[in-house]
Amino acid sequence: MLRNGYYLWIIILLIVAIWQLGQGFYIQAKAFLAQALLEKAWVETRNGAQQVTPWPWADTWPVARLSVPRLGVNLIVLAGDTGRTLAFGPGHNFASAKPGESGNSVISGHRDTHFEFLQHIQDGDQIIIEPIRGKSKVYLVVQQNIVNEQQGYLPFDENLSSIYLITCYPFNSIHPGATQRYIVTARDIDSLQRTNI
Repeated sequence: MLRNGYYLWIIILLIVAIWQLGQGFYIQAKAFLAQALLEKAWVETRNGAQQVTPWPWADTWPVARLSVPRLGVNLIVLAGDTGRTLAFGPGHNFASAKPGESGNSVISGHRDTHFEFLQHIQDGDQIIIEPIRGKSKVYLVVQQNIVNEQQGYLPFDENLSSIYLITCYPFNSIHPGATQRYIVTARDIDSLQRTNI
């Protein structure tokens, strides 16, 4: 009798382990598939269409492309930064400047999918933002900070065009609901050169 109970516990533990692994793979698969569908919507948007949704029920659309050549990163940035949007890709905060335009732009992403690469970024790395219209802008990473979500602020500099990439911290944490944020600050190379003249 004891032996049958032992086997039952092993089976239950295996089922729970498979379930947990399946959830992790599901999140990764959803993020990957979303980027493929977003790529199609991006091409249509670049060809002149307005607010092309990647699937019929989507409440977001592509607003820019973000790439980091040294790390091989190439992502479509979405309109808005709600939890629902961030499940499919990095999102632009509507209260900030549009990506690639003058001003300060805020883009958020999940630490375990699209913005996982931020843990490898270094000062001096180039980040390229390709807006829907117009030419691409090159930004230079100048700083990385870890802040508490309640006490952190973004050091906007009105004289420089900047992008701020934000994700939860620490990376590789198994606990959801982190209270710290990892912020990467990158400055537009053209505005950096003007202020150094």
